[in-house]
Amino acid sequence: MLAQLNELHAQSIERLNQSTATAELEAWYKETLGRKGSIYLLTRQVGGLSPEERPAFGKQINIVKNELQAAYDSRLAELKGSELQAQMKSSAIDVTLPGRPQPKGGLHIISQTMRDIYRIFGDMGFQIFRSPEVETDAYNFELLNFPPHHPAREMQDTFYTSDEDVILRTHTSPGQIRAMRAYYPEPVRVILPGMVYRNEQVNARSHLQFTQVEGLAVGEDISMADLKGTLTDFARRMFGAGRETRFRASYFPFTEPSAEMDVTCFVCEAKGCQLCKYTGWLEILGCGMVHPMVLRNGGYDPEKYTGFAFGLGPERITMLKYGITDIRHFWENDLRFLQQF
Repeated sequence: MLAQLNELHAQSIERLNQSTATAELEAWYKETLGRKGSIYLLTRQVGGLSPEERPAFGKQINIVKNELQAAYDSRLAELKGSELQAQMKSSAIDVTLPGRPQPKGGLHIISQTMRDIYRIFGDMGFQIFRSPEVETDAYNFELLNFPPHHPAREMQDTFYTSDEDVILRTHTSPGQIRAMRAYYPEPVRVILPGMVYRNEQVNARSHLQFTQVEGLAVGEDISMADLKGTLTDFARRMFGAGRETRFRASYFPFTEPSAEMDVTCFVCEAKGCQLCKYTGWLEILGCGMVHPMVLRNGGYDPEKYTGFAFGLGPERITMLKYGITDIRHFWENDLRFLQQF
């Protein structure tokens, strides 16, 4: 039995060294060290040996198994290295070929406009203040001087939830109350950007979701002149240094007095065209002095503090600036449209 074992050992080593591929090694392992291999089958014959022969045979078969396993591991590593080198050589990279350009993404045109707005107001000392898109009726309406059944609520067709007091905000103005309560008693100078939602018919001029940027400044001795100077400077930095502005009386429940702000048309230079409806002016935002009730709801004494607020729509500004005629383009993810900007 020992002679048979030694002969099998020598034959297995010879076959192992002749293997030239990992697939051949796998076959060798199954035939030699596998559960039905020759070494395993030989161990089953130990029962036929005499008690005196068994210890020596058992010791020798363990030595043979360990040597074959070590030889197999060494040969496997060697062949894997050779195959890897051959594979790399056959599919080597030609470094003389020009590289394949990687496509780059870009900012959405609304994001670009938002960043322009952030930069301009940031230079004026305004900080960005984030407020939630899911609001309560109190913050969205009542604290902004929209009492229940106020007719101005009908202008903002609202998305309600199963909780009648919880809504999707219809404008970024609720952030005014949150900002004032966060900053009180310090002066406030913030812009409040974000998404707003209204249950409107989707068409070329309106959408059920869009972005707004609210602005708020509260402090002592702030006047309408500060509002006009701030917004005129914004308009000239956004649309061109020579841009003229005008303010028209308007109405918002949370400001008093209130105004709409226009700029001279940058397409026809105020000569009259289809975009400005031949008036020479384009409306870009609404604004006004913060209503005393809103100041009080924010924690500020209207006898001591005043402030101004404004709200603008980045989609509207972008449409005017680039001559875009359909607001739906911003939400359709059509690369043919987006890659123009």
